[in-house]
Amino acid sequence: MGSKTASDAAGATCPVLATAQIVSGKWTLLMLRDLGEGPRRFSELQRSLCGISPRTLSTRLRALEEEGIVQRREFAEMPPRVEYRLTAKGAALAPIVQAMREYGARWLAEDCASSTGRPVLEAVGS
Repeated sequence: MGSKTASDAAGATCPVLATAQIVSGKWTLLMLRDLGEGPRRFSELQRSLCGISPRTLSTRLRALEEEGIVQRREFAEMPPRVEYRLTAKGAALAPIVQAMREYGARWLAEDCASSTGRPVLEAVGS
């Protein structure tokens, strides 16, 4: 998954590919969305990401930690408490998540209209 493998045929690193490899997991962008709102506990993330298994969440969080996107903070309490938060590197991904939110609202919101029988996509110039 690491960005170290994001090279093109010539061996040059492609920044788009490297970034895509970090955020491409099924749940990753949604995790970034949630963590962008502030620190979250594992259980809070799991509740927010309806359908994610604990194993998948744990694996994705670990991978994001290894990339330096997420920081795990353990509190010396009983019962043990762990929070996850974005690092500066992770917070720098916020504009990507926001751009996707804006794109979806502008261009994909009409997908809901497909159930009403209205056309969702039309050819340019038609």
